[in-house]
Amino acid sequence: MSFSTRPHDASAPPPMKNEMANSRPSLIVQSGETDDAQISPVSKEKQDAKPWAHLLAGGVGGMTAATLTSPLDVLKTRLQSDFYQAQLKTLRGAHPLPASSSSILALPRNAMIHFGETFQILRSIHVHEGWRAMFKGLGPNLTGVVPARAINFYVYGNGKRLINEYFNYDPATSPMGVHLTAAAIAGIATGTATNPIWLVKTRLQLDKSNASNIPGRGRQYKNSWDCIRQTVRQEGIRGLYRGLSASYLGVSESALQWVMYEQMKRVLAEREARRMADPTHVPGWTDSAESWSGKLVAAGFAKFFAAVLTYPHEVVRTRLRLVPTVPAGGGKVALKYTGLAQCFRTVWIEEGMAGLYGGLTPHLLRVVPSAAIMFGM
Repeated sequence: MSFSTRPHDASAPPPMKNEMANSRPSLIVQSGETDDAQISPVSKEKQDAKPWAHLLAGGVGGMTAATLTSPLDVLKTRLQSDFYQAQLKTLRGAHPLPASSSSILALPRNAMIHFGETFQILRSIHVHEGWRAMFKGLGPNLTGVVPARAINFYVYGNGKRLINEYFNYDPATSPMGVHLTAAAIAGIATGTATNPIWLVKTRLQLDKSNASNIPGRGRQYKNSWDCIRQTVRQEGIRGLYRGLSASYLGVSESALQWVMYEQMKRVLAEREARRMADPTHVPGWTDSAESWSGKLVAAGFAKFFAAVLTYPHEVVRTRLRLVPTVPAGGGKVALKYTGLAQCFRTVWIEEGMAGLYGGLTPHLLRVVPSAAIMFGM
């Protein structure tokens, strides 16, 4: 038996205790089973991103997505308006479809016709109004999407952190209510701050210069500032906040999207933890590819599901921002849509479910890839 020649210090702490505590692995395997692997708390720096990181990520991602998908945004806004829905109705009335003997065959045929009409309108915009019309409203769109995404990411990220700290929740296992509350607050803050910008964008995109087919009629608005001046002069400051009630209703979309994305991301993280805890697993490029593609799919699916479920509020918001009028007798006109519930009811009675989902196809083609890129990267 040998003894250490190193002098013993009674006041010294047991050797390796601090080292063991500081070198705790990021994955803990219990009872040798990989299914029981859990992610241990990581450092504070990794848990909580810097506040400005949420701001920068949302701003840059939103600007890139808005520029690349601007033609689809113009198409979606036009299909949401009652003016273009009336044109489509007239076109379908002039060229009725032959009756189908099978309802099973009618569904894919109608879907193909819908896609054809959608991209036919997109082509007609380019032919009759030029390529610049495909990016009409991009200025206010960029002006709005950068602060909108930045505010949304900033308020959501930091709101979630503050709620977790207040209730002493572990960020890795915080309940769904935390994500739901943070997302709702972020949606309300974003909608309130940026509603005037989206109103200007919508009116510029639907400025019927050539699309109205009225000879000699010029553009109603020269630019964004002229649109703001005319809106304030004719409708007051409140005019800049038309459609805000529908935007608040749309908070449900962002809240549902965030919650679904967070839950799917947690499942992916647990799956990765179990894989990395497996002693037989050899890390490789497939791990990074699976993690990257998993986040993309999670972000895209969350946006797709939330957008389809809550899309009617987008149509109602566009209609309220346009302020269309109808004859009221005696040479006077009255507002066609006077409020949120009345707008829903009018669109349902006049156009049915198809009217409440007008423009859904270009909307999904625009927002799903955008969300996948912005959230998944």
